[in-house]
Amino acid sequence: MKRWYTGTALLLAMAVTATACGAGGRPEGEEKGSTVGITDTTIKIGAHFPLTGVAAPGYSEIPSGHQAYYDYVNANGGVNGRKIEFVVKDDGYNPTNTSQVTNELVLNDEIFAMVGGLGTPTHSAVVDYLNDAKVPDLFVSSGSLQWGDWPKEKPFTFGWQPDYEIEGKIIGDWVAKNMPDAKVGLFLQDDDFGRDGEKGARRYLDSQIVAVAKYTPGNTDVAPQIAQLQAAGVDLVLGFNVPSYTALSQLVSLKIGFKPKWFYSNVGSDPALVGSLLARFSEGAVTDSASLLNGVMSTEYLPGMDAPDDPWMKLWQKVWDEHGADGELTNYRVYGMSQAYTFVQALQAAGQDPTREGIVEAIEKSGASFEGPGIAPFRYTGDSHLGISGMSVVEIQNGIGEDLTPVLVTDLGDTPIKEDDSAAGDAPPSNGIPDVKPAE
Repeated sequence: MKRWYTGTALLLAMAVTATACGAGGRPEGEEKGSTVGITDTTIKIGAHFPLTGVAAPGYSEIPSGHQAYYDYVNANGGVNGRKIEFVVKDDGYNPTNTSQVTNELVLNDEIFAMVGGLGTPTHSAVVDYLNDAKVPDLFVSSGSLQWGDWPKEKPFTFGWQPDYEIEGKIIGDWVAKNMPDAKVGLFLQDDDFGRDGEKGARRYLDSQIVAVAKYTPGNTDVAPQIAQLQAAGVDLVLGFNVPSYTALSQLVSLKIGFKPKWFYSNVGSDPALVGSLLARFSEGAVTDSASLLNGVMSTEYLPGMDAPDDPWMKLWQKVWDEHGADGELTNYRVYGMSQAYTFVQALQAAGQDPTREGIVEAIEKSGASFEGPGIAPFRYTGDSHLGISGMSVVEIQNGIGEDLTPVLVTDLGDTPIKEDDSAAGDAPPSNGIPDVKPAE
């Protein structure tokens, strides 16, 4: 960023059917589909986020970005006369909690759609339930392939950000071309995040990878993993990890005198957040935390706080100034606004009388042409629910990502990596609100 579903499923699905007429909506089963969560004047959506717990730093700011942009749209008449209501529940980045709060959102709050639910291990616990209940599961805040690579098995779910496999491919290709003699070590979150990133990177770096160290989310002792990489003689670490573990890996490396080159996935590389975590975790021992990230490489797929003159950033700053909550605009709030902008386009594409089934069809038909701050196009079709198709490689210096490549796009498997400038010069509409025609 620049930057169980359990055996109660059948009972839950039956409960959804029994309560499927949202206020003002037509009964489910009519030809036009479900309008749960929609009235003549409102549309209610929901999301799960870690507002507390180990993953809260940074990620807890994303829903405030969503809310600010929805408030901005609502202040300008809403979408087809409907105001967007956004219900956020805290799951603490715990899959059991995610299941509980998702049930509440679907059965008690009667949301029209889940929008932006965050986390690979957490959302994995509810993705099947949402699809069985036919609740649109839009723009998951995670790059796992499972949100978009199996649309027939999960027809109501869509990814949003670049998936971890294509990010791994782009990173791996760049390293192979620019650091062909590097002894590469992988520092991975032990779930789809790490596995997909490793899969992509190995397409280009398999012969250069000399060690793989994995951590379990929630276990904050990563000293064994970093020592493993050091013992293997690693001089370049590729990290597919969340921000807290970027800070932890840096602190452990300082303690044991491990000094490799670092390349973190965009998920874990926000300079401001990682810097604050370094200062907090070190209890003040690290005073110049920002400089520790100088020379760290990463990727970017959105303009962020280091590009204040970008037209999208000017819009997000205006939205935050007018409708933001406490605190400053951050890259995570920018991420939330950017997702919200995509949702507004999807709602517009679904037409004057949106339904759950209709918004899914609209994204499949029109989503590839949705615009926004992403520097590469979306990949939405009936055969793919994957999100943004590419990114650029950057090096962080003084908190700013300096481009090392142009925008690079690709897809899964052996799809080649190529340059793409199709989003160059894109800017938001003058009123800051998209205008998408209903999908035909």
